[in-house]
Amino acid sequence: MTNLKAPNAMRAADGEAKDEPLREDIRRLGRILGDTVREQQGEEVFDLVERIRQISIRFHRDNDEAARDELESLLAGLDPERAVEIIRAFSYFSHLANIAEDEHHIRRNRAHAIAGSAPRAGSLAHAFSHARERGISAEALIGFFSGAHVSPVLTAHPTEVRRKSTLNREMEIAGLLERAERMEQTPQERAEQEEELRRAVLTLWQTALLRRIKLTVLDEVANGLSYYDYTFLSQLPRLYCQIEDQLAHMAGDGRAVELPSFLRIGSWIGGDRDGNPFVTAEVLSETVRMQRERVLAYYDAELHALGAELSLAGRLVGVSEELAALAVASPDRSQEHREEPYRLALAYVRGRLAATARRLSGAGVPDVAPDALADHPYAGPGELKADLDTLHRSLGANGSAILARGRLRHLRRAVDGFGFHLACVDLRQNSDVHERVVAELFEKVAPGTNYLGLAEGARIDLLLKEIGTARPLSSPFVDYGAETVSELAILTTAAAAHRALGREVIPNAIISKAEGVSDLLEVALLLKEVGLVTADGTSALNIIPLFETIADLQACAEVMDRALAIPAYRALVKSRGDEQEVMLGYSDSNKDGGFVTSGWELYKGEIGLIEVFRKHGVRLRLFHGRGGSVGRGGGPSYDAILAQPGGAVNGQIRITEQGEIISSKYSNPDVGRRNLEILVSATLEASLLQPQHTAPRPEFLSAMEEISAEAFRAYRHLVYETEGFEDYFWSSTVISEIATLNIGSRPASRAKTRAITSLRAIPWVFSWAQCRLMLPAWYGFGTAVEAFAARRPDYGLSFLQAMYREWPFFRTLLSNMDMVLSKSSLAVASRYAELVPDARLREEIFGRIRAEYGLTIAHLLAIMGQARLLEGNPLLDRSIRNRFPYLDPLNHLQIELLKLHRGNGGDDKVLHGIQLTINGISAGLRNSG
Repeated sequence: MTNLKAPNAMRAADGEAKDEPLREDIRRLGRILGDTVREQQGEEVFDLVERIRQISIRFHRDNDEAARDELESLLAGLDPERAVEIIRAFSYFSHLANIAEDEHHIRRNRAHAIAGSAPRAGSLAHAFSHARERGISAEALIGFFSGAHVSPVLTAHPTEVRRKSTLNREMEIAGLLERAERMEQTPQERAEQEEELRRAVLTLWQTALLRRIKLTVLDEVANGLSYYDYTFLSQLPRLYCQIEDQLAHMAGDGRAVELPSFLRIGSWIGGDRDGNPFVTAEVLSETVRMQRERVLAYYDAELHALGAELSLAGRLVGVSEELAALAVASPDRSQEHREEPYRLALAYVRGRLAATARRLSGAGVPDVAPDALADHPYAGPGELKADLDTLHRSLGANGSAILARGRLRHLRRAVDGFGFHLACVDLRQNSDVHERVVAELFEKVAPGTNYLGLAEGARIDLLLKEIGTARPLSSPFVDYGAETVSELAILTTAAAAHRALGREVIPNAIISKAEGVSDLLEVALLLKEVGLVTADGTSALNIIPLFETIADLQACAEVMDRALAIPAYRALVKSRGDEQEVMLGYSDSNKDGGFVTSGWELYKGEIGLIEVFRKHGVRLRLFHGRGGSVGRGGGPSYDAILAQPGGAVNGQIRITEQGEIISSKYSNPDVGRRNLEILVSATLEASLLQPQHTAPRPEFLSAMEEISAEAFRAYRHLVYETEGFEDYFWSSTVISEIATLNIGSRPASRAKTRAITSLRAIPWVFSWAQCRLMLPAWYGFGTAVEAFAARRPDYGLSFLQAMYREWPFFRTLLSNMDMVLSKSSLAVASRYAELVPDARLREEIFGRIRAEYGLTIAHLLAIMGQARLLEGNPLLDRSIRNRFPYLDPLNHLQIELLKLHRGNGGDDKVLHGIQLTINGISAGLRNSG
């Protein structure tokens, strides 16, 4: 008998060893937090926190029901003030655990790179390696990137509960852990770092977790701009350079590769006015200004640093004639720089940049702007890039090429990618608003038109006639309603931004709730009113329909077929390079029809769109309105992109990044660059490595249609057809209390009603996540599979198992359910159900939920071939097991505080405690809304 461990045991032991640094970081941060609690709140609070922690761990480790009862009894007996102290301790632990996990991911990625491990899925190295295996040349890859378009789009959809102040402290802690990881420390350095960590944790403890005032749209803009400082401005150029260098290495002919800026960051913040009355023309104008000033200040700082670096003496190095001309034109007349041509040239560039800032805003960059160049601003970022290219060429031609590959290279890339506008802001508005504005415009010039009463065909005819007319429909001498004035003002501001900064500043107009061709033509007409569409068939913006509901998704291909068959609309598309973007709404379709049906109708809609666009000879770009959580259509981006139907990506993709997902992905520069790399790699793989991959077997499509229909009926029956469900939802979740959080400028509902139909998808999902039920992400699947298998008792299960193995779409669908169900807890959810005052209603609805939950897990595990949830995802399994003992007490305290709050008419201290639990649970779940 040998003493060797079995392979599984060896892998487990190896995994334990790899995770030891993570456990050590969590223990260290937990110890510092515990010491902070003891010092700040006293020994009694610390002992109570420890007691609760140990009981909760005992319950989860040993499944000890007595421990659960003890925990509930202990927490129920706390007064609100003491409860808040406990909530803060457990909430901060979740935040610190998140930091440790992120740093461990970075640590493991670096360890793999240092060890020379095989490239990991999602990395560029992995994608390029597969491309080589398929015989795809470096030239073909360069050609792919030359025509690609990849864009993560930041939105202000409110599920990020943290304040920027706490986020900054967390980033400070992450930086300290990373510094310790990457350098060997002396005892003195370790002691100093321990004190720095203690200071950071103490500051975090003494910083208010929650905002006291509601965010404005411009607050959201400022928060969004933070991620450019954290990640995008520095890491996007690095990613481009990484791609270019790998392609140059693959080409092997010694030439440098320079790609166009195919990866661009988009934003809805400041331009998305669908249901947000606070987004006005003034807000859009201020958004553009804030973005412009941020990027110009960045360029100025980089030019200043570059001037300090390039101290090359003219008598020691040669320079090109172009560079010499820049040096001669420099306003810098100092004696110490007269023989330093690159510094002189950079002073010239900085002077022109300062003049540009003055031209654009009436204010220069502080301490720059020499008067000699006051009348010589850059007409656009292309001119700035040309001057930087002059430096680049001169260095390369005179033995200093390596100097051009540092800060100068990154700055050239940044200017090419960010321009003078920084981010591409999308406009978005609901089609109902467009209809009303167009109706008023017609009614003012031709009373009795009754546009709103016209059938779709008559609307299209009227709109086409007006779009083909050069004269405007609106007049400055006519009084319009407030809504029309506001909409025209927004578009006028967009036109002014185009004139100042170019088309990239506001490239898209998105139509929410698009249902017909007239919805697209209405936007074209409104854009014509401000000169962004011309009567001869050119458009300065992409007109993008957003298909959101199940019915809209089912009709989207037909709508686009009709639109592209209209010569006038087809001309607008041609003016945009024969590319048409279509946005697909995950969140609202999910709320409308459930997770299974939403995913299936999205998939079918994409297939229909691919066929229509192929017929019309137009390139399709899909914009995926994915939420952060699975319940809103989220999940791992890499798997989701690869699961798209063949031809759906084709080098073109945009994806929304929402709520707390933005900070989790992009507040850490290393994590941020990795997430950008994943988007690029997945787009490349989906486009080149499986562009014509075999379509799913017809019987798979038929089976999915049947399963979706059953899941849809089950979901709709519960949510929209069960009497009293709205009362159950509003009583058993924190939906009312979420509305009191100052986490966004947008109202939670589109109308003042308790109706589920009017509720926004984000608070809908956020509420179910808080009570640990995650209902929108799985309900209906169990019933659907049960019915499917009952009709095929001999082979139903084996058939679905084959679907799971062979079809990426179905595999991703189930994998996401596996993830979200693992974060659910029926035991915790049952306590929220007890908040429903009507016992009959409570038992009926929760009984149905309980039965569906058990059925869904049983069928999911059987199809995936797993004995337990997350059996195939040990990293997430470990993370969740580490978190739950710290998450459950927050849920139990939230329930007790909800009872108090709803029973005594609303005490502010109790409400504050509830708001803190929302923060802590959100942190523990990581993708909660």
